[in-house]
Amino acid sequence: MNETRLSFKEMCARFDVTPRTLRYYEYIELLTPEKEGRNRFYGPREIARMTLILRGRRFGFALEELRQWLLIYEKQGTKAQLETFVGMANRQLGALTKQREELAVTIEDLRQLRDEAARLAESESDA
Repeated sequence: MNETRLSFKEMCARFDVTPRTLRYYEYIELLTPEKEGRNRFYGPREIARMTLILRGRRFGFALEELRQWLLIYEKQGTKAQLETFVGMANRQLGALTKQREELAVTIEDLRQLRDEAARLAESESDA
């Protein structure tokens, strides 16, 4: 594998994404590979962008939000991009914290219901 340039197939393998995903990221302009005839090649810029995209997806950011965030670097530079990221991260941390709290309540409700059902089943078998 050439570390400075990856083929389409190598890019899919390196990031464990499907060809369809990679083509979609190109279609929505998250990635812009070099094209030589029908072949696509991904240089260091695209590899770095893919790393950021997948990390952003893991954190729950929307693809359009990531696309806009990546554009900030190109148009306004690192400082503006970092400032924007802090705001995005704060918002997402709030949303994830709320989801975690809601999930904790749901888990506790399910445990109580399970325990009650187990007690009822036990009392039915004793009767």
